[in-house]
Amino acid sequence: MLREGISHLVAGKAGHQVCGEAANAGEAITSIPALKPDLAILDLSLPDKSGLELIKDIQVLCPEVPVLVFSMHDELLYAERVIRAGGKGFLAKGSSAEDLVEAIHTVINGGIYLSPKVSSHILQGLSGPRKRDQRSRLERLSDRELEVFGLIGRGKSTSQIAEQLHISPRTVDAHRCHIRAKLGLPDSPSLVREAVLWVELSSKQQLAEPLHEVAS
Repeated sequence: MLREGISHLVAGKAGHQVCGEAANAGEAITSIPALKPDLAILDLSLPDKSGLELIKDIQVLCPEVPVLVFSMHDELLYAERVIRAGGKGFLAKGSSAEDLVEAIHTVINGGIYLSPKVSSHILQGLSGPRKRDQRSRLERLSDRELEVFGLIGRGKSTSQIAEQLHISPRTVDAHRCHIRAKLGLPDSPSLVREAVLWVELSSKQQLAEPLHEVAS
């Protein structure tokens, strides 16, 4: 339904044509090189792969295709990661249809789109140390560590995480150790509690975020 709404908006207000859709990263990796679109609009939450990893894959296979992320994830935590991965813009799903149209035009025309909130956050980080809070602590984690942290918070075991990310259980354990060290957590139970609380808080924030109708 969301893809349908975006397609309607792209063809209407944005004045472009949708040349293809994908339900997961696997389909995207197949269709993007074949279709060579002027723009790929991605979510970060995909059933088979991290959206950040998909952006990196697209950069290798089709570096000429710019990527705009349209996601419910915390923009202050993820927007900068998207840009580092090779994306050209980040837009929160609570944004208006006009914001999405502006983001599409900006990225297609060679620019980078970030909300004023994200731009200010990045500039504050460049001008001095940011206020220490949960988000700033999580910024210490690598993309893969943040992904593992989220899966821990969703109740996934080490073996389940390894299977989903196509890595070994030993690698997952190494990530868990690094996460604990970077977040200053004393043991595994505290890591699990911290991860669960973060996932629950993120879910509540997403539910509270007003969703503007993209097909209006």
